[in-house]
Amino acid sequence: MTVTGKPGGPTATATAPTHSMGPAVPREVLRPALELCLDIHAHPELSGAERRTADRFAAALTRLGGCTVTRGVGGHGVAGALRNGPGPRVLLRAELDALPVTEQSGLPYASTVPGVMHACGHDLHLAAVAGAAAELARRRDRWRGTVLLVGQPAEETLTGARAMLDDGLYERFGTPALVLAQHAAPIPAGTVAHAAPGTPLMSGSVTLDAVIHGRGGHAATPHLTADPVLAAAAAVVRLQSVVARETPPSEQAVLTVGALRAGEAANITPSNARLGISIRAFTDESLTRMTAAARRIIEAESTASACPDAPGFTITSSSPPLTPDATAMTAIGQAHEKLLGPHRVTRTPPTTATEDFPHFGTGGVPLGYWLLGVTGARAWRQARAGGPPVPPNHAPAFAPDVRTALPTGIAALTAAALHALEEAPA
Repeated sequence: MTVTGKPGGPTATATAPTHSMGPAVPREVLRPALELCLDIHAHPELSGAERRTADRFAAALTRLGGCTVTRGVGGHGVAGALRNGPGPRVLLRAELDALPVTEQSGLPYASTVPGVMHACGHDLHLAAVAGAAAELARRRDRWRGTVLLVGQPAEETLTGARAMLDDGLYERFGTPALVLAQHAAPIPAGTVAHAAPGTPLMSGSVTLDAVIHGRGGHAATPHLTADPVLAAAAAVVRLQSVVARETPPSEQAVLTVGALRAGEAANITPSNARLGISIRAFTDESLTRMTAAARRIIEAESTASACPDAPGFTITSSSPPLTPDATAMTAIGQAHEKLLGPHRVTRTPPTTATEDFPHFGTGGVPLGYWLLGVTGARAWRQARAGGPPVPPNHAPAFAPDVRTALPTGIAALTAAALHALEEAPA
């Protein structure tokens, strides 16, 4: 098929299979979903700039007929309402944004945007929600209620879910009885993975930016400066003790300094240094404690380096741990086993990946969430035999097996939604 951009923009041409090795999904549902997936993959947009992606997703929902689509919710967010009489309201959510990653997947429909890539599977998520919406529209005789179809902006910055809610998502479109989502994972395509009922699936997180204020000067006269680079370097080393020495061994937690920026020239001591810190844990209490510890360490290293001013701190994003509703997931697990077979529905331990989906649980709204396998059989077998490891999410070579993963994602979402909607009378 041909994947085209905006008029006059870049164009990628790709031939992709339209048959499925996953659950049976009608061709009239699968083909448009596949076209959407490949098109969005070839034209990724960063968080907050998802205008074209939102247009494509909204157009896919509008074509269903009977689906009322609203744009611009919390930024570029999209909300579609597929109504089918009185009954429960179920929300299916997918994400619009891509990552600042240069693609090295070798896919024929690879990104045409330099330095930007759908390296996390959001393109697949959008296509699966659009496909599930089409399947539910096709099977209106099976259910009663309302399906809300949400394309969320800015998930990668952990700000989009809250922005949509702050813009009145639930007040404008109704509070759902259940919110559903899935996430691509480097496990075998054609499978889904659930957390044990009542346990977290993903950690919560805090992203902390810190600025150490030194006193700049000439590299030849270090005694006349207060070197923020030295303070920052010492802080990076010391921050590792937050997990190694302040966190109980039984408690899973991660602290990563992912950014360190200071100076422009070797012969100039800069005036400040900036640290970007990612903190992840499975309880709000742990996140609060670790954040306080990180601040304490950076403040202490700043004082030890005789910096003239106290460091500055900004929490740029945060999200609570993701614990799917145990009752809902028990029923969804049964629906998935009936759909895929018990051998294709597995258990997954908690992962320290994080996302802002838990915000949709505001006010006690139950959440349903699972992992969607995207690794093709050949890549999986090669990795297990000692070959190249499977590229994970956020890697330049991340390349989901769309042929198998997409129909599985469509069917898994459809089955979960049907479980929560009212069954139509015979």
